[in-house]
Amino acid sequence: MADTKSLTERRQAYWRDNIRIMAWLMAVWFIVSYGCGILLVEPLNEISLGGYKLGFWMAQQGSIYVFVILIFVYVRLMNQLDEKYGFGEAEVTPSTSSDTEPDSKEDA
Repeated sequence: MADTKSLTERRQAYWRDNIRIMAWLMAVWFIVSYGCGILLVEPLNEISLGGYKLGFWMAQQGSIYVFVILIFVYVRLMNQLDEKYGFGEAEVTPSTSSDTEPDSKEDA
């Protein structure tokens, strides 16, 4: 990462990469859920998985499993993106005002 980039430029590049990642992951989810569960159900039904037709299984269970896997992939990719642009948790320094809690006074 170049230190000469301004914060605004880094944020814009970060957001652009974030949108690209989300678009790819949504495309994968769409292909798996809509493509395998609806469009390709007939060819997939010729394959059996655990006693169920694969097209039926993909529509009922497979797309959900893929979605959960994509959540973990997204987390990993976003952590890498945070590090790339210097927005990782290690780079963030908490402000002193948020570290202290206000004194609470209890009425008896």
